[in-house]
Amino acid sequence: MEHLTALTAELLETDRTAGARRAAPAALRAVASVRSVTSVEAVEARAAAGHGAAGRSALMELLQVAAWILFDAERHGISRRLSLRALALAPALPEGAASVELLVLSVLCLQEEHLGRPAESLRISSSVLAGRDLPPRVAAVFHVREARARARLRQGRRALRSLATARELLADGPGERDPSWTWWFDRSELDGHHGLALADLGDADGAAELLHEATAAGDAPAYRSLFSTELACVLARAGAWRETDALLSGLADSVPDIGSVRALNALARTIRTIGRGPRVPRALRDTSGHLAAALRKETGRTHPPHPAFRAVRRP
Repeated sequence: MEHLTALTAELLETDRTAGARRAAPAALRAVASVRSVTSVEAVEARAAAGHGAAGRSALMELLQVAAWILFDAERHGISRRLSLRALALAPALPEGAASVELLVLSVLCLQEEHLGRPAESLRISSSVLAGRDLPPRVAAVFHVREARARARLRQGRRALRSLATARELLADGPGERDPSWTWWFDRSELDGHHGLALADLGDADGAAELLHEATAAGDAPAYRSLFSTELACVLARAGAWRETDALLSGLADSVPDIGSVRALNALARTIRTIGRGPRVPRALRDTSGHLAAALRKETGRTHPPHPAFRAVRRP
């Protein structure tokens, strides 16, 4: 199982520093390389030999990390399949190792909301919150997932209540019961998701303020470039052309370094918003054109790859 642990650590480091765009091919290779040892028959054989718990735990972590990376790379079909394979390993794990099941469920919640299925996201998050004695930081994660789903469903008051609960839970810092995988859930993460929830509820000013706070963090995981690009979306939808231009001018030059495909797709949505906007200043149209060219150079496209994604995301 040392090989699986090493693969997982390597994927995590690549994703943290370079993002899903660079980590996705390695994630696919890693899953393919262990396909023979992740079959049901192979796992059960190791369990019978007394190596079941360690093997299942290592496999589950690898599958979960690969699923997350492929989600951020907008490879949703295979990401979901890997998440479900990871969940299938959870029942036979000891309690400590089984906490990874909650991480898998948190990614599935996020994915369902991202793809325009907030009711399913809410079903998952609410069931987790209702049925378990969760560590505080884990509970905060699922309250945020619940809030994002409720915001998409226009349940504003309940969404804000869930976000307030998450802030209270996060205020005390990491606790002894919090699993190690919650390291990424900090104030900046909460600010970013709070801002996105407010954007869905139509509060552009509040959303922009919180997303700006989220982008100000220092050494953040690569995927958090999403908060900057979503901030550009919020500003463009609000018609704040001067602020949009200032933000995009910096982002255009950083496109080659953006590792999150979700973030690149947010920039593509911003370009479309600008293209449809009234009385857009010439300077912003020039900036938008420069950004579009940078996206084409990096990805060969300026729109999201999945038809379903294009249909359900915000304009």
